[in-house]
This record gives sequence, structure tokens and C-alpha cells, in this order.
Amino acid sequence: MPRMKKLLLIAATASIALAGQAFAHAHLKSSVPAADSTVKQAPSELDLTFSEGLNLKFSGVTVTGPDKTAVKTGAATLMDGDATLMVPVSDKLSSGKYTVQWHALSTDGHKTNGSYSFTITP
Repeated sequence: MPRMKKLLLIAATASIALAGQAFAHAHLKSSVPAADSTVKQAPSELDLTFSEGLNLKFSGVTVTGPDKTAVKTGAATLMDGDATLMVPVSDKLSSGKYTVQWHALSTDGHKTNGSYSFTITP
């Protein structure tokens, strides 16, 4: 029986260690404009806040407009302890639905990506 307890203890320890690694990725916590929101004024920048600091060189966004064309954005910068990716919007955005596709590399080397949309109405 002691051998079985030892195996269970090792298995439990390994599970906890692996679960901790899964939580070490930079996950998108919030965005401005917010995901699935409707705004009356076109944003001049996008602010994506992550659960941990990012490596700016390997993090970024692409934005597509209602007609599926790319939206011009400026050079991204990091704020708030490197956890918020700020991306200036260079193009004048008209009414319609916009999709933001993001990719992030956390400072500990984990990659994540995702997308969300927001809508501009007059």
C-alpha cells in the first residue's frame, strides 16, 4: 500500500505542476473597444490587456474591416507593466463590424492567439 500512495502522490504533484504551466500563458483579459461591443465613435487606438507581460517584438494585431480589407495600424507599444498592448489605428474607420486578430508571446516564452470583433455605428 505505501507504494500505491507514493505513486498517487507523484501523479498528483505532476498534475499540479502541469496545470501551473497551462496557466502561465498570456491570455486576453480585456480590450478597448471591448469584444462584441458597439461603439458610436471610431477608436484611434486599440488597447488589449493580457494576464501577464508580453514580448513586444513577437506580439501584435491585424484588423479587418466590414469589407474584409486590412486596416492600417501604427507601431504597437506596451503599457501597464508590459501587460497592455496599445496599437494606434492609422485609418479612418467607418461604420461596420471590425475583427481584431491578435497574437502574443508572453515574457516567459508562451505563445497565444485569438480574435474578437467590435462594431461601429453612427
